[in-house]
Amino acid sequence: MKKPFYLLLSLVLVVAGCGSSAKVAGQGGHTKSHVIGFYNLENLFDTYHDEGKNDYEYLPDGANQWTEAKYQKKLENMARVIAEMKADNGAWHTILGVSEIENRHVLEDLVSQPSIAEANYQIVHYDGPDRRGVDVALFFKPDQFKLLASESIPFTFAPSRIDFSAWTQEEMDDFRTRDVLMVRGTIDGEMFAFFVAHLPSRLGGKGADLRPRGAEIIYMRAMELQKEFPGIKIVVMGDMNDNPTDVSMTEYMNGKEDIDDVDEDDFFSPFLSMLKAGYSSLYYQGAGNIYDIILVNSAIAKARPGTFQIQSIVNGKYYGRVFSKPFMTNQSGQYKGTPFRTFSNGAFVGGYSDHYPTYIVIKK
Repeated sequence: MKKPFYLLLSLVLVVAGCGSSAKVAGQGGHTKSHVIGFYNLENLFDTYHDEGKNDYEYLPDGANQWTEAKYQKKLENMARVIAEMKADNGAWHTILGVSEIENRHVLEDLVSQPSIAEANYQIVHYDGPDRRGVDVALFFKPDQFKLLASESIPFTFAPSRIDFSAWTQEEMDDFRTRDVLMVRGTIDGEMFAFFVAHLPSRLGGKGADLRPRGAEIIYMRAMELQKEFPGIKIVVMGDMNDNPTDVSMTEYMNGKEDIDDVDEDDFFSPFLSMLKAGYSSLYYQGAGNIYDIILVNSAIAKARPGTFQIQSIVNGKYYGRVFSKPFMTNQSGQYKGTPFRTFSNGAFVGGYSDHYPTYIVIKK
């Protein structure tokens, strides 16, 4: 059985706040508002080879000439974005899911960065089976979220509503992708479960059935938790490599655009309406998309009075936010208006990520 890693940094929490339309009041253990988000860190690799993983392009002598200086710049950039979100909201994320990270080492290095160290983030991470070695993980603030359990959920082909008869048994046995992370605990006494996913990519036109299958795996486990823990509040987040309008999210995750349409076996999908309104968290083949999706179950969308409920945070209308700032965005050239990434046309340009982070706010 794979073992999770938890990291506790013994650092002093410093309270600071800056004004924003998405301002979150309070910062202590009994905070009544909490920021919950997701960020694809775009290939956060260290400079060392992990045995059994195809990480050679991110070595000093690899294709990307991935040196310690470049790695440190990448860490500084990722931490800057997290710190800027805190400045905007007046509070650190209580929960931040991340993807495209290589191992525990890079997570420890990231949460130790001076600009975010005061957040005192702990880590939940499992080494997964992805051949490149990229995993998902979750950061949490231990003064706000009390960890109870976690698991790494592997990708399997059955049982499924999807017909995989075109796949041979050998092909299925050979397939590798990221596990889904599930973390369960309490916030102010209320039970929560957080799923962090990075579903199979679209490279080479692959994944048309694999992403729906990944969503199906998450959904089935979420429904089990709802039966096991009546009233549990569930948040699903990740780089889905699909839009909120795609079948993986609408059919296999039962994602609904309107809160009024959400029943007990559905999820509210706040970024669905935002995609239709023209918001984007990344660009793929020249088109804007929101692959960085967060969904919540009915216990959050239609919360009982006095319990945590999702809040509208953008223009009093939208329940999610795509976080972008000028320093995170190309200001000129061919890619003007798109995320300022680490590499461009094979050259290191010292940017941030090809994804913008997304988040929601819950409050009671």
